[in-house]
Amino acid sequence: MVSTMFHPVSTFIGLRYLRGRSGDRFSRFVSYMSTAGITIGVMSLVTVLSVMNGFEAQLKGRILGVLPQAIVSQTDGKTERLEQAPEFIRQLSDAAHPEPIVQSEAVLQSASQLSAGLLIGIKPSEHDPIEQHLIAGRLENLQAGKYQIFIGHTLARSLDVSIGDKVRLMVTSASQFTPLGRIPSQRLFTVAGIYNTGSDVDGQLMLTHIQDAGKLMRLKPDTMTGWRLFFNDPFVVADLSEQPLPQGWQWQDWRDQRGELFQAVRMEKNMMGLMLGLIIGVAAFNIISALIMVVMEKQSEVAILKTQGMSDRQVLAIFMVQGASSGVIGAVIGGALGVALASNLNAILEAAGVALFSVGGELPVLINPIQITIVVVMAIALSLIATLFPSYRASSVKPAEALRYE
Repeated sequence: MVSTMFHPVSTFIGLRYLRGRSGDRFSRFVSYMSTAGITIGVMSLVTVLSVMNGFEAQLKGRILGVLPQAIVSQTDGKTERLEQAPEFIRQLSDAAHPEPIVQSEAVLQSASQLSAGLLIGIKPSEHDPIEQHLIAGRLENLQAGKYQIFIGHTLARSLDVSIGDKVRLMVTSASQFTPLGRIPSQRLFTVAGIYNTGSDVDGQLMLTHIQDAGKLMRLKPDTMTGWRLFFNDPFVVADLSEQPLPQGWQWQDWRDQRGELFQAVRMEKNMMGLMLGLIIGVAAFNIISALIMVVMEKQSEVAILKTQGMSDRQVLAIFMVQGASSGVIGAVIGGALGVALASNLNAILEAAGVALFSVGGELPVLINPIQITIVVVMAIALSLIATLFPSYRASSVKPAEALRYE
């Protein structure tokens, strides 16, 4: 059926109509404009999606690379500390072995300022994600009993502290009764390291040794908050959180602290995609108007072809080939230009003298081949659908009526 519908004769005539004769200047102009519209639409969509992917990946690396991605703990938030995590927890953590962690909200005070944030107590290891973001201090120097703390450069600047300075750390969840009333558990810590992730985590996350954090939170030596899990893709937490856990265990992940941010980024990406997709839709409608003009012009030629024995299907194929060619050419060129533009975007902006960031830096770009293929295929499918009505009109031309006044 396909071979009869897209007959070589139909393809040949359809492509010939696409080029047009010298007398068909206006219809040829409209046809070129619809091709250009699809090219610009696809190019814009590919470029914008690549930049949005880059921002999403950068956020994922900077924020979710450092924050605890997920913690599995016993229901009361106090978990027995063992040498190795239970088997079901080891199976959940696909990027590294689960690590023991102590976590709590805390208040940090220097001589000049007070700031609240998230305190995590960790077992120092060279595999810890914070290691690659350190700009001062070494994680391996973090020792139990020395009460050392690692903070982000934003927090260090706001507290006006640097390496070696003392800060007071207070945990409100562990408080004690005194004659003066309830007082949060507190202790002086020494700033032993500063990190920089380039995100708002730098103003909130504080790290110390797990034993020191446990003492500050008044936990027993063999008790911790839970097991910290590591993933290659932090977005898998949505599926993993649905899995049933053994009785008495609970799940918490990064979405409690950063879920809204990533939801906003994803929604923005979808909205940008929809808006630029509408450009492709408008260009596809241009194909309809261009084809209808061609069909009106070519009525007598269609009638002659039909009297020569051409079937309705072959006539339908002629105009589908002509209209779809605009879409295919536009989508493929637009996809290629989009990839080229996205790859060289920072160089182009620099050459044009556009500074998007006051302190240097560049737009993150992540080109996703599958996404680009989907955009190009959707654009081609849309232009193919746009050809159906005019092509059907052409195929239903009655030779006798069309040639009556010729």
